[in-house]
Parts: sequence; structure tokens; C-alpha cells
Amino acid sequence: MALFYLFAGLSHFKNPKFFLKITPKWVYRPKAVNVLIGFIEIVLAIGLVINQTRSLASVGVIVLLVVVFPANIYHFQLSLKNKRNILLTFLRLPIQLFLIYWAYLFI
Repeated sequence: MALFYLFAGLSHFKNPKFFLKITPKWVYRPKAVNVLIGFIEIVLAIGLVINQTRSLASVGVIVLLVVVFPANIYHFQLSLKNKRNILLTFLRLPIQLFLIYWAYLFI
């Protein structure tokens, strides 16, 4: 799980255009939010590796997944509009529930 969030966090810095493209229009200062989310994912990944912080980091992962869920819905809506990657962006929504459950197992 830690590697998953480390990769996701680093991706926010390596490919910010992708994340900015799927950020809902109502998000204030999307570039800053992208950097913040990437930083949070990296910190949570580190927290998941350390026994003393694993439970707290797992709660953080759950909170993060709930917070970014609207962006995933927005990404799915964009896919419907553009008629591209519809299945992948749709599958991402229930996968979010699995990721929440996975993090819950470490609390």
C-alpha cells in the first residue's frame, strides 16, 4: 500500500498536467492543491511503513480518498463527455471503496 501511495504522490509532481486536467473547476488554486495532494500521499506512504504511525496514516489515507472522490467522479464525467476511457474511469469509482477498506484493515 505504501508503494502505491508513494507512486501516486510522486506522479502529482512528475505529471501535474494529468491531475490538473481531472481537477474539478470549482477547486480553488488547483496547482497548489495538486502539490498538496502529492505531498500528502508521499507523507502517508512513509507513515504506512512505520509501525508507530501506520494506524494514523491509514486514517489519513481514508480521509484523502474521501476528499478526492469528487475529482474521480468529475474525471468519469469528462470521460463520458469525451467518449474516452469510460470503463477505466468508471472502474476507478468502486476501486476507491476497495482502497478505503484496505486502509481500514491497518487501523
